[in-house]
Amino acid sequence: MPQLGGAITVPTAMACGTLENRGATMLITRFLQDFIQTGALTLITADGRTHKFDGPEQGPHITLRLHKRSLEWTLGLNPDPGFGDAHVDGSLTIEDGTLRDFMWIANRNFEILKRTPSKGLDRIAQTLHRYREMRRLFNPPKLARRNVSHHYDLTGELFSLFLDEDRQYSCAYFTDPRDRLEDAQARKKQRLAAKLLLQPNHQLLDIGSGWGGLGLYLNAVSGCAVDGVTLSHEQLAYAQARARDAGVSDQVRFDLQDYRMIDKTYDRIVSVGMFEHVGPKHYSEFFKAVSHRLKDDGVAVLHSIGRYNAPEPVSPWIERNIFPGGYIPSLSEVFSHIENANLWVTDVEIMRLHYAETLKHWHDRFQANRAKAAALYDERFCRMWEFYLTGCEMGFRVGNLMVFQIQLAKQRDAVPLTRDYIDEKERLITRGKEQRVA
Repeated sequence: MPQLGGAITVPTAMACGTLENRGATMLITRFLQDFIQTGALTLITADGRTHKFDGPEQGPHITLRLHKRSLEWTLGLNPDPGFGDAHVDGSLTIEDGTLRDFMWIANRNFEILKRTPSKGLDRIAQTLHRYREMRRLFNPPKLARRNVSHHYDLTGELFSLFLDEDRQYSCAYFTDPRDRLEDAQARKKQRLAAKLLLQPNHQLLDIGSGWGGLGLYLNAVSGCAVDGVTLSHEQLAYAQARARDAGVSDQVRFDLQDYRMIDKTYDRIVSVGMFEHVGPKHYSEFFKAVSHRLKDDGVAVLHSIGRYNAPEPVSPWIERNIFPGGYIPSLSEVFSHIENANLWVTDVEIMRLHYAETLKHWHDRFQANRAKAAALYDERFCRMWEFYLTGCEMGFRVGNLMVFQIQLAKQRDAVPLTRDYIDEKERLITRGKEQRVA
């Protein structure tokens, strides 16, 4: 507590300190009373006192211990990013239950309270809205490249610890939660190929080409030529090496380039896991670029994380630590810009729990290789990434996140009249791979 001219007495200072501590405890307990509607949470504050919060709906039970008195203020005023920061620096620990249980409670209760908001939640929502408006203003090419580098230019060894062998860093396609990750990722690529209706003479643009796996796959199953663009130096070097090793560098090319700088037209365009980095102010720019780069009889497929309900800001913790400049759109934010670009929406598929299963696989693989990840970075980094992977999984499992695939065209008859062709194309691709193996 601040002293007034040095004249404050020790007993008075202690009283003020006690009053301040009581205020902090009241703040965090009032927040949790409003927040916990399902599941149960026990909070042990730094002074050793225990506070229990049981929601009327059943769910996991967890016990959190705070190791600093100041955390009560932090978590009561700014639960996001407060809880994430406290987990990473070790000032908050889970003594009963798991991080997955904690993320289940956090995501599930946030969804419930959005439908029955309290004054405390209204305050949080207003803070997040101001944060969103500040962050959404500007994403020019130079800043976009720096934002991408923050995450995707981490050493490739890290990603090899938890991704499949093809390094697919996007939602897999599960027919059963028991599917192997490798099989589900292969099925995702196959489904995209089917929707693109690829022919050997086609030229395809892959916006956000990652480590090159999708572009190489599409070339392998169709014979089409591929131009992939990325803003990550690490991904570019890896993708180019893969193309050289496969002997297809003349057919599959990867470049460090912003999609806005491309001046060539293509028969097909695909973008997987990149749209989340565009930002709402640039949606019109993105879809107009797709329209300008797509031939008149062309087809494009956009694969992106989305929200099933009204727009809201990205978690400040995720935006600061994992995906700077990232933003997850609702479909209502996307379609008006597609319309303004004079594109037909020829197909939409919503994937509800596929990413939850994908992230569970990633989390479990990351934990199995945690010692290797700590050797590459440190234990604090590991806690940050487990918080990221688990939080995102629960965002898809009980929160408001999903994945959408939107097929686009300039002409209404660019694709068949019914969706039967998607399954048929997938069968043909499977049959072709089996024949090549035989």
